[in-house]
Amino acid sequence: MNLNQVTLPVVDIDKANAFYLLMGFTQIVKTEHYSRFECPNGASFSLLLTDEYANNAATLYFESDNLESWINTLKSKGIKFNTALTKQRYLWSEASLEDPSGNKIKLYYAGENRLNPPWRVNITHE
Repeated sequence: MNLNQVTLPVVDIDKANAFYLLMGFTQIVKTEHYSRFECPNGASFSLLLTDEYANNAATLYFESDNLESWINTLKSKGIKFNTALTKQRYLWSEASLEDPSGNKIKLYYAGENRLNPPWRVNITHE
């Protein structure tokens, strides 16, 4: 099975649409209360209009082979980051930010370590 998509709550769908377009995603659905964006690899995520700012612990991760360049481009467009690009102990490089509704986002590069870290296990249901 594969993950289909993740839906994020947003309080201002027009502002959220503009933010994700600025980040470089392609918008494939647009209504007054719902939007969907496609990633370059074909995965998608959506936005759902809500009455309150996000108050969740979920973090959305977007990977890029050209992470540093992507971050610099976004900064030049006025997007603010909460953390600088940092090499993590789990072997990923990442920087964090939030969308206009407070949803947590991490831009990262993991390469082979995303699915094959040195500590990988293979546990399946029998």
